[in-house]
Amino acid sequence: MEKCLKIREYLPKYEQIKNILENEPEANYILQMAAADIEKPLVTGEFNEEVYYLICSLTDKCWERIHTGHFSEVSLDVRKIYTLANYYKIFYLLCEGVSQQQLMRCTEILDEAILIGCTQELYSKSDEFQNQLTEFVSEFSDDVSQIPLPIIEEVKRQDYKCDIPVLDCPTVENFRTKCFISEQPALLLNTFMHWPAMQKWRDLNYLFKLAGNRTVPIEIGANYTTDEWSQQLVKIRDFLQRQFTKTHHEIEYLAQHELFDQIPALKADIRIPDYCSIHSKNSCSEQVSIKAWLGPKNTISPLHYDPENNLLCQVFGRKQIILAAPADTSKLYPQETEMLCNTSQIDAAQLDFERFPLAAEVKFYNVTLQAGDCLYMPPKWWHYVRAESESFSVSFWWS
Repeated sequence: MEKCLKIREYLPKYEQIKNILENEPEANYILQMAAADIEKPLVTGEFNEEVYYLICSLTDKCWERIHTGHFSEVSLDVRKIYTLANYYKIFYLLCEGVSQQQLMRCTEILDEAILIGCTQELYSKSDEFQNQLTEFVSEFSDDVSQIPLPIIEEVKRQDYKCDIPVLDCPTVENFRTKCFISEQPALLLNTFMHWPAMQKWRDLNYLFKLAGNRTVPIEIGANYTTDEWSQQLVKIRDFLQRQFTKTHHEIEYLAQHELFDQIPALKADIRIPDYCSIHSKNSCSEQVSIKAWLGPKNTISPLHYDPENNLLCQVFGRKQIILAAPADTSKLYPQETEMLCNTSQIDAAQLDFERFPLAAEVKFYNVTLQAGDCLYMPPKWWHYVRAESESFSVSFWWS
C-alpha cells in the first residue's frame, strides 16, 4: 500500500489536465471526479468503485473512438484522455491487489496507454508515473524463470574504408558548416561515448530487468518489402530470449520504435546530441524523434530514404550501410505504391543491372558503423542497413 501511495503522487491534479478536457464534457466529468477521489485518504483494500467503473467505461469508449476510422484522423485530445484514464485505472487496480497477474495486467494497460494513446505534453509527471510503475512491477515480479542473457562483447575497433568524410567529435559549428548546411553525410567519431547506455546496454540482463515485461511491436522476416514480413506485439523478455540465446532461428527486429517514450528509464541512459539543435530556416518544429533499433545479426532495412535529418548512433554491434544521393532518386526505382514510395525496388547489397539498368549510373557510398560511431544522413539520402552482428542503434530525426 505504501508503494501505491507513492505512485499516486505522480498522477495529475485536475488543474494540470483540464485544458485537454475542454471539448470532452464526459471525460472532463469522470477525470475531475477521479482526480478528486485520489486526494482522499486511502484505506487498505478500499477504493471508490463507482469512479473505477466510470474510468473503465471511459477507456472503453476512447478505445472505440481511436479504432473507428483512420488512426491519423483521431484527435490528440482523445488519445491523451485514453492515456490519462488508463493511468487512473492502473492506480485503482493496484489498490485492489498486487498479485503477479494483477501486475502483468497493469503493465499491459500501461503499454496500451502509451502505444495507442499519447503521452506527449500530457502533464509534468507523466514520465515519473511510468518509471515508478515499472520499478514497482520489477520489485514484485518473479524472474526466477529467466534464462541468463549474454553480455555483448566489446569488440576492438577495426579500420574500414569509408566513402564519406570522417569527423572526430566535431563542434556544433563545424558540423553545421561541413555537414548540415552542405547536406553532406559524414561519419562522426567520439560524440556519445559518455552515454551510460554504452556500458549498461551491452548487458542484456539489464534490459531484461528494466523492460522485460513491456510489450513492443516486433518486425518478423527479412525486411518490410517481402511477402513473408509481418509485425507482432511481444514482451521484450520473450524477444530477448529468442533472439540473443541462440535458441531461435527466425529473425525478429525491434525496429523504428519510440522505445524511449514508452520506457523513460531507458531514455535516461542516452542524451540528445547537440547537433540536433541546428535547424533549417524553414523548420517549424524543434522536436526530435528518437527511435530504437535492436536485433540479431542479419537484420536488414532495405534501401530507402527519410524526409528528415538523421543521426544514427551505434551503441553496440556493427552495421554495414550503403548510401546514395537524392539526386539519383529517379535511377533507384522507387516502389510504385504510395505507402512504400520512399523505398527502392533495388537490393543495394546485390545490384541487378539487368532488371535495373539505370542503377549502374548511381554512385553508392559504403560505410561501416561500429560501436561508438554516429552516422549523419541529410534529408532524403537513400540508405541500406544490414547488421553484421547483434546490434543496438538509436536514431535521432529532426527537421
